Amino acid sequence: MADEEEVWNAPSEEDGPAADTDAIVRAAKAMRDGKKPEQMQQAATKTCLIVDDSRVIRKVSSKIAKSLGYVPIEAQDGMEALARCKQAMPNLVLTDWNMPEMDGIEFVKQLRAIPTPKAPTVVFCTSNGQAADIHEGIGAGADDYIVKPFDEAALRAKLEKLGRE
Repeated sequence: MADEEEVWNAPSEEDGPAADTDAIVRAAKAMRDGKKPEQMQQAATKTCLIVDDSRVIRKVSSKIAKSLGYVPIEAQDGMEALARCKQAMPNLVLTDWNMPEMDGIEFVKQLRAIPTPKAPTVVFCTSNGQAADIHEGIGAGADDYIVKPFDEAALRAKLEKLGRE
């Protein structure tokens, strides 16, 4: 019964009534579906994996992801990103194309081969902006494509279009 008390008391009074209702609804659905408290916490947190070999781009993208309500996770190449996805599948992946070790195309192909109950939304964020590049990126398994440089408004518009904000 201690788990149920923890579930019911998940939000604090400071969060306001909307946050209380949202958290309680998530908790109730999780209990209904037989999920454990740690599974509920993971489900309630939206994660965004940012894959780019540029530390500056990762930091800027992380800031944008946070502003959109995601918990950002960073990887500097496709190999590191795959390892992170196998550990815990993110909700959203923003990936560059041109990276050492494993490029974005190969990363997305291998990501899509990982069995998962809910596949992440994948958006290429790259300077490769030719029509052929976009076709190749979508063909590899990406859901959308945004050309660098991009800003919060452009990324927000992409995610709203995908229904992921």
